[in-house]
Amino acid sequence: MTFVKAHGAGNDFVLLPDPDDKLELTRDLVRALCRPHVGLGADGVIRIAPGREGSGADAFMDYRNGDGSVAEMCGNGVRCVAKYLVDRRLVDGTEVLVDTRGGVKRVRCILGDTGRVELATVGMGEPVPLKVDLALDVEGHGPVHVTTISMGNPHAVVVVDDIDDAPVAALGPLLQRDPEFPEGTNVEFLAVLGRDLVRGRIWERGVGETLASGTGVAALAAAAHLLGLTDRTVTVAMPGGDLLVEWGEDDLTVTGPAVEVAAGDIDGAWLAGVMRR
Repeated sequence: MTFVKAHGAGNDFVLLPDPDDKLELTRDLVRALCRPHVGLGADGVIRIAPGREGSGADAFMDYRNGDGSVAEMCGNGVRCVAKYLVDRRLVDGTEVLVDTRGGVKRVRCILGDTGRVELATVGMGEPVPLKVDLALDVEGHGPVHVTTISMGNPHAVVVVDDIDDAPVAALGPLLQRDPEFPEGTNVEFLAVLGRDLVRGRIWERGVGETLASGTGVAALAAAAHLLGLTDRTVTVAMPGGDLLVEWGEDDLTVTGPAVEVAAGDIDGAWLAGVMRR
């Protein structure tokens, strides 16, 4: 089994090319691959398969969180998939259509001096505001005000004064499991530095805190604008790097890096041991 290790602004993935659409991503396999020290270590696993029938896409991004659960969409992951396809000339040109459980996403790749993809812009679709400034009674934290948004997956955004002191590890999992979100939610913490600059941290459903998240920064930027705190174009500074979010009339785009770290083959004996579990 071949793999590629890639990341977008520190949000890292194991990519598994599956051109014949035969690989089964079991929960045990995903968890084993994502485990640090004894696996490859990653926030999630992406199986790159042919586009599903009728999608018109160049590939299907079958994304799983590090705990093995299925995710609808990943904005950083979809840029890494596009880079994989463009760098290997598996598509014509630098524009890619990637089929996801959150819909088909158009990715425009930007080549560097080496001729390989360095940056990519993905159309995330129109944010769907659900509840703005909703007060939730969270045990041990009192009323917590969140703005909930769907980016094809669920998000709850909390505005804080100091992003470095934000209670991500304490409050993130409590909000993720709050009764308001029966299927769980991603939780974002937002500090506004200006009309065109914010800082964020993310507690990702099924993963924990991550260095970045494409859908997460989209939700952060959308919430900040809905609350009247920023304009429609904003740089979101994440622990893993900066991403540019532009909310137009009928789409929201995220531009950021796509980086490949390594490629190789998974050891057969290790893989057989995982499959026997």
